[in-house]
Order: sequence, then structure tokens, then C-alpha cells
Amino acid sequence: MTRNPESSDLHSRPTGESTPDDAEQTADGRVGDFDTGVTAERLLDELQSGREENAGMSVRLTPEQESEVILDRVLKTLFDDPGFEFEEQTVKENLEEILLVLIAHRSSNTHGKSLMGDLTAIFGTRLSPGTVYPQLHELEAAGALRVQELVRTKEYQVEDEQVLRDRVTATMEQHLAFGLFLQAALEELP
Repeated sequence: MTRNPESSDLHSRPTGESTPDDAEQTADGRVGDFDTGVTAERLLDELQSGREENAGMSVRLTPEQESEVILDRVLKTLFDDPGFEFEEQTVKENLEEILLVLIAHRSSNTHGKSLMGDLTAIFGTRLSPGTVYPQLHELEAAGALRVQELVRTKEYQVEDEQVLRDRVTATMEQHLAFGLFLQAALEELP
């Protein structure tokens, strides 16, 4: 993927005007001959501006509330329809990365039960312990999480922040590229 951090003009030319360099997505939001108008950089800028607007709030949010606020800003940035909901299968397919982010946002109560509550509150999905706990164990075995054994539960912490960042970034780029491809393909339908 070609990235040009200095380019901020998202709509530099009308859709359909192509140049030889338009074969892949560029930083100005084009995929091939298509002007998608959406880039990871633009989305990040819009989301961060929303965070700055809320920075003056005197109310301290819980970690799951912070995650809900982040998701709310994302959905408002992407969609006009307030009724968007994640499909349970999508959450399951990305569960490891979601768990890593949820754990990274919490400083305590990072046990399986609270994480399952976060999944319900934030993504509207009720996953069973048989789905969530094996993912936590896999992340631990892979060295991404550290586990602290408590009396009747385990608390999880991110072991390697770089692993977290690499995994989440790779997943985000895959989803963003796939979404932009589908958007561009739909725009070309007669």
C-alpha cells in the first residue's frame, strides 16, 4: 500500500480520471481509478478530534465506557445510520485482537468475566466462556498476555505492547483494505 503522509487532499481529482500510478490505494483515498474518500489517516484524524472535544470532560469513564465512546465515535464517523451493529461472527473472528485492546485499556478487573461483559456492552454480543477463555489461553501461550493467578480467578495483562500493536494494526489494515475494495467495486457497478 502506498502511503504519503504529506498528502492531505482526500479528493484531489474527480473519480474516473486516472494516472498510471493509480493501481493501488494512495494516501489521498484513491483505489485504482476510484476515489473512495476514506483513508486510515483521515479516520484517525476525525476520531482523534472527537477525543480532543471530550478531553475537557470532568467525568472519569470506566474502561468499558471509554471503549464504548471510542466505538461510538467510529460509527458516527463512518455511518449516517445509527443502527449499525456488529455481527457476532465478526466479533468471534477478531476476538484475539479485541481482547488485547480491551485488556490494554483496563488497569484492573481484566478477568474473563469482566471481559465477556465488555464484549456484551461494547459489541452487543454474548460469547460463551467456551469461546472467550480458549482465546485468552492462546494469547497467553503466544506470549502476548501475562496472567496473574488470584484466589478464584485470573487477571490478564498485556505482556508485550509491541505484539499488541503489530497484531491490531495488521488486522485493522486487512479490514480497511477489504472495505475500501468493496466500496470501490460497488461504485463501479452500472
